[in-house]
Amino acid sequence: MFSWRRRKNTDRHGDKGQKQKELEIPSHFLCPITLDLMNDPVTLSSGITYDRESINTWLEDGNFTCPVTNQVLRNFDQIPNHSLRIMIQDWCVENRNYGVERIPTPRIPVTSQEVSEILFGIMDSNRRLDQCGCLDSVRKIKKWGMESERNRRCIIANETAGVLAAAFDAFATDSFERNANLLEEILCVLNWMFPLAKEAQLYLGSQSSLHCMVWFLKCGDISVKQNSMNALQELLSCNQQYGEELAAINGVNEMLFKFIKDPICPSITKASLMVIFYMVSSSSSNEKIKSEFLEMDLVSLLLETIVESERSLCERALGVVDKLCDSKQGREAAYNDALAMPVLVKKILRVSELATEYSVSTIWKLSKYGKDHEERVLIEALQVGAFQKLLLLIQVGCGDETKEKATELLKLMNPYRAGLECIDSVDFKSLKRSF
Repeated sequence: MFSWRRRKNTDRHGDKGQKQKELEIPSHFLCPITLDLMNDPVTLSSGITYDRESINTWLEDGNFTCPVTNQVLRNFDQIPNHSLRIMIQDWCVENRNYGVERIPTPRIPVTSQEVSEILFGIMDSNRRLDQCGCLDSVRKIKKWGMESERNRRCIIANETAGVLAAAFDAFATDSFERNANLLEEILCVLNWMFPLAKEAQLYLGSQSSLHCMVWFLKCGDISVKQNSMNALQELLSCNQQYGEELAAINGVNEMLFKFIKDPICPSITKASLMVIFYMVSSSSSNEKIKSEFLEMDLVSLLLETIVESERSLCERALGVVDKLCDSKQGREAAYNDALAMPVLVKKILRVSELATEYSVSTIWKLSKYGKDHEERVLIEALQVGAFQKLLLLIQVGCGDETKEKATELLKLMNPYRAGLECIDSVDFKSLKRSF
């Protein structure tokens, strides 16, 4: 029996006695797939009515048949069953005393044709640099996207990101200040269209677009800064070559450093770390980029951040430290920071598998490439319990590269072990637990 239940006091003066009433839902109000009350009933070519969200999920999973009749559908048209929807709404109103809420009247999903018409309008406005016309179209796309996930999928499927990125480039080239409102709206919409296709990347990675996003980081409010940072992160994750072009813009490195030192929003801080990570880890990245961050004392700032940070922030910060230690200047910064070894060892088997990989990699680099510091590094690592942690890491399992580095570190530490080891029992309370 499908029913709504509520508890009703039998005594209006506060008696604790209660009785339970049941409200039966008419079976034809229920979706045949989920057996839940339908919010947006639609009828297929088979004549069976389903809730729109449920049947969309069924069709998107690759099914071509009607779930009830099992017959192959002649087409995938979904005709709104307005009569049934009105009956369900009336039933909800009649039974509101039982705690039943009236279902809202659903909005008609956007179609590919409607999206295409809007995109043609944006391209036309783009050619004429018609800010008002383009802004209206972008806001319409934004409104559609906010209405339902299905609308978003339809919008993305019509290659909207490429059109919006082209418009962003064109209006950014024209003027940041004059077109600020439009550019902000485009970035906001693009943020739910990741990952970007190649065409969209090219437009968003242009000199004008990069300078515009950096300008937003300086002058925009928090939401605009967040959208800009997310776009930069997405761009560099697709092609790290954009990192060099971004670093060439005056004041960018200092701004990214400030977002970490003086956080204004967790998501901006995390995105800043990822942007720096891509900038310093590119194979074609010159040492100048790393050097500028290291001169700001980024290693020390990150080590302090790692101490009490949550998982995702810790992983990103450890990743940046690891990449900075690829350079001699980066390793010197770590050697000179008293927090380096205790923090790195502490995070092994404590945060996540990724954090462990970065920590082991950094310790390995500090031991392997710093001949003048090797003995001191190994002894300090032993004193904070690195040997037992690395041994345990190999026993519980890790990636091949991490395992090789941990094994080599154990061999390097072994001659110095006598009387130097220190074990923090807190680190070994959850040995049998996964990350």
